[in-house]
Amino acid sequence: MSVNSSDPARQLDVVLVKAGRTKIRYAAELIFDDGTRLAVRAPWAGDGVRDFDFVRFEPGDVFTEYYWRDRWFAVKEVRDGTGELKGWYCDITRPAALSGTELVVEDLDLDLWRSADGRDVIRLDEDEFEESGLAGSDPVAAAAAMAALDELERLAREGGFDALLG
Repeated sequence: MSVNSSDPARQLDVVLVKAGRTKIRYAAELIFDDGTRLAVRAPWAGDGVRDFDFVRFEPGDVFTEYYWRDRWFAVKEVRDGTGELKGWYCDITRPAALSGTELVVEDLDLDLWRSADGRDVIRLDEDEFEESGLAGSDPVAAAAAMAALDELERLAREGGFDALLG
């Protein structure tokens, strides 16, 4: 399915699953879907402010989220309410699945942050990933997750996000 500017906006529910449970569900507008990659736009879906020290997510922030059906990550461009770019928050996930109006993504604990100016590239939650036990229960998925984190870090450091998201 392809969605472009002449198509009516399509609403989806993004469902982020972690360890077999729904972590969060939120409404998003489908921007495009080319059959492999899709993008949605949604306001910050968290309650109140979430301060990570390196970035704050807060009401008014807008996320443009890119998902792949054949890659083990999602990239979320984060802008404040005035449109100023804060950076990119990347989740390591199993490939996304769209079923009807639900976009289901399984979070595998690993994350990456790239600041808007590209100076800060931070690997996150490697301790949570280790504690999840995925390496023992599903070593193939664990290896794919680590490879995805390495790929995203390389792209973030070398300026490859434009080509990835373009």
